Amino acid sequence: MISRELARTLSELSRDTECQIGILVNRKGSITHVIVGDQHGIYIPDLEQFRRSAFRLKGLRCIHTTFSRHKGLTEEDITDLALLRLDCMVVIEAGAGLPGKTWMGYLLPPPDSGGKESDGAKWHISAFAHPKDLPQDFDTFIKELEAEIERKCRLRGVDHAEERAILVHASAMGPAHAERSLAELEQLARTANVDVCSKVYQRVQRYNPAHLMGKGKLKQIVISGLYLGATMIIFDQNLTPVQANNIAKLTDLKVIDRTQLILDIFARHATTRGGKIQVELAQLRYMLPRLVGKGTAMSRLIGGIGTRGPGETKLEIDRRRIKQRIGALERALKQLERQRAQMRKRRKRHDLPQISIIGYTNTGKSTLLNRLTKAGVLAENKLFATLETSVKSLHLGGRQMLLSDTVGFIKDMPPDIMKAFKATLEELEEAWAFIHVVDASSPFLEQEMEATEGLLREMGLEDKPVILVFNKIDLIPDEELVRLKKRHPSAIFISAFRGSGIDKLLFALEGLLKAGGRNGLNLLPGQMGFVQAV
Repeated sequence: MISRELARTLSELSRDTECQIGILVNRKGSITHVIVGDQHGIYIPDLEQFRRSAFRLKGLRCIHTTFSRHKGLTEEDITDLALLRLDCMVVIEAGAGLPGKTWMGYLLPPPDSGGKESDGAKWHISAFAHPKDLPQDFDTFIKELEAEIERKCRLRGVDHAEERAILVHASAMGPAHAERSLAELEQLARTANVDVCSKVYQRVQRYNPAHLMGKGKLKQIVISGLYLGATMIIFDQNLTPVQANNIAKLTDLKVIDRTQLILDIFARHATTRGGKIQVELAQLRYMLPRLVGKGTAMSRLIGGIGTRGPGETKLEIDRRRIKQRIGALERALKQLERQRAQMRKRRKRHDLPQISIIGYTNTGKSTLLNRLTKAGVLAENKLFATLETSVKSLHLGGRQMLLSDTVGFIKDMPPDIMKAFKATLEELEEAWAFIHVVDASSPFLEQEMEATEGLLREMGLEDKPVILVFNKIDLIPDEELVRLKKRHPSAIFISAFRGSGIDKLLFALEGLLKAGGRNGLNLLPGQMGFVQAV
């Protein structure tokens, strides 16, 4: 583990400098770092070049001295041991320059608790009279321990899931708001094929500019990640580049925020050229300010006195290439916008009324379009299954109308996504009226309705007539359906999957055709649910 000579040298150096002295040793026995601290502790440097794995240890042991008034492993030692996933932490009492009592701490494998965090011990600390008493077969022991940690962590994972995540919500709002927001974040995570192993909520009055939330709470979350077999942390709030960078330094787990998760889902579901362009553009716009460099690495060196040297850094090359790619995508998107504008002009020439199906994500809009028009568009029980507008023809009462399916809304829609999908959402401006589809089975339907109406107001479309439709009534109890009908007497209640209530919706749409004309539908603008259900 450590020779007598090395232990004595460290103790003598501590005595002479009156500082704690530490070393990092890899599994080959080579010293990778020598650390000079102060009387109270040491600061372990950045270890990014070493192994980063959610299931394995770092492959480094930390050995440092302490003084008699700082006996044993401190809380900071244990935090470093867990956050950095060190093989072990060894603390040697320096005393009067001679090595004395020694302590060794190492992580324990997660207990068999069915994938849930246990209150059991997460590390073990042993005390020895002298460094020479430390176990000499430590290399064999740590390899067996790591294999057991990896085995138990992998057993906690889900075979079909790509990642295993801890979800974190930090805000000044109360538990009810946090529960609702975390429930939606869990839906997003599962749509992205992520298994959720824990959800954490901390009430904060003001966001920490460095770490979003309290550093102590963050450390607890990261430490628990090892024992839950987590591979990533997903924050419900969007992280600034500084916060994301600081949190990543605390852990070997992947750290992403809500916007990154939504962008990943969009990237998975984008199949058309237009959809792929819009998603890539949103991703690059989000990524650009998060390319972080240090000091002069942020400035392009172009020659002259005081600027000769390395030339353009890799960071700036990446920035320049991203900006060039953004420009190319924006030009391609403008071309698509022109094509869509031409298609809308052709539809106008035929004087066909257009109704847009809108609503929160995963309320059954595509299923409803398929039921009404037999369109055969993709309809899945996932968030953001539809990213491209589908316009289909519907014949009613001997007349023709157009129904368009649109990308679903979500609360706090990331601005980068809204900007990239502007061309898709322009279809809403051409609509004569909206069918606002609400998931009747959602426990948060009122908030989802408000989020959709809020986005319409942001887009200046709140004056268009709206048919309010509650979908998925086959998934709620009869008494809940009665309550909804009393609260929203002018709404239409359907099950797009089973076909119930569709006749009432068709009757309402036929009424639109009879009342409609190019200059108006003779309906009250902005009146939610203007058609009385019969």
